[in-house]
Amino acid sequence: MQPTIRVLPAEDLPAAWQLGRLTFGSDPQAPPPTGPPAGRTSYGAYDRGGTLLGKAVDLHDEQWWSGATVPAASVAGVAVAPEARGTGVARGLLRALLHGAHERGAAVSTLFATTTGPYRALGWEVTGELRTLDLPTAVLPRHPRPAHLTVRAGTPADLPATVDLYERLARHRNGLLTRTHPRFQVGEELPYDGLTLVEHGDTLVGYAGWNRGRGYGPDAVLTVEDILAATAEAARTLVGVLASWHSVTPTLRLTTLPGDAVSAQLPLELARQHEHDTWMHRPVDLVRAVESRGWPAHLRGQVTFALTDDLAEWNTGTWDLAVADGQAHLRRSSSEADLHLSVRGFARLYTATGTARTLAEAGLLHHTTPDPGALDLLAAGPPAQALDYF
Repeated sequence: MQPTIRVLPAEDLPAAWQLGRLTFGSDPQAPPPTGPPAGRTSYGAYDRGGTLLGKAVDLHDEQWWSGATVPAASVAGVAVAPEARGTGVARGLLRALLHGAHERGAAVSTLFATTTGPYRALGWEVTGELRTLDLPTAVLPRHPRPAHLTVRAGTPADLPATVDLYERLARHRNGLLTRTHPRFQVGEELPYDGLTLVEHGDTLVGYAGWNRGRGYGPDAVLTVEDILAATAEAARTLVGVLASWHSVTPTLRLTTLPGDAVSAQLPLELARQHEHDTWMHRPVDLVRAVESRGWPAHLRGQVTFALTDDLAEWNTGTWDLAVADGQAHLRRSSSEADLHLSVRGFARLYTATGTARTLAEAGLLHHTTPDPGALDLLAAGPPAQALDYF
């Protein structure tokens, strides 16, 4: 018998927490009850006796796509009781989550996967990695500090400025969260041990939030939780401040944003990977995904393709895509399509992490034309990135 899927009521949150604790091996001490968290919808799967068999959470996020905000479903906390695994519980949960996300207006979905196979079977596809690196602090470059830049310790009063700097740097990229969800709300205390600011006059041009860790021996680690810079000078200055920790924290640990100003100053050839998290992408609603995001202003073109989505039937059909003047439109078509794209293939193209030819080689695109390259129109723009784990 198929389980019953419904929105998780508040009285079942302790059971959901316990299921998550057992699945992910988290702290056995339950957090204090605070009521249903804002900005999320939790789903539960139940057997006939009302026992919770599985859960999944839809975080009501937004993502930046070339200057436009795209409503997103960040899928988190997917857990199924060991006795119920392999029985379709996860599929039922994620189908319900997609339908709920669609009803509330989401366009795309992202998740971090501990295993990719089940999610690929449901239309998500691997589109990148979030990498946390360890670097020897002693090898970090130290440059003379420019006279026009000021370095100081930040306080909670400076947190809104760091939020503004993040938006300035994230909004022209693709896939990064807007950090407007309630879980990112700044409080009256720093969320880390220290905050280092780099300013040019009254303008914040770089910051690093860090946790000191324990000890000062060979195993000591300085963990940078968040670091961004708007200029190369600000990035060099921040890296120089981090280098000054070399005598008491031999290892610097940080999550990098590939291609940003900070990464350009790091000796990445000396880095060791501490951790990597695979992230996957999926459309929730094709039309919203295409029409709500920004597109390169110079791009013009049109292509027709067919797509079948077994989990989100509103996406199934033949579509005409037209892109011009920084905008795109997707309309249902009555034409015969030579390009048949899978949902996973759409995710790879939309995130600019694949081309039509590579998707055809992978079996994610079937075509009857000699060259499927017209569909590369969907892959325009910089590749999508992730910086925040959930």
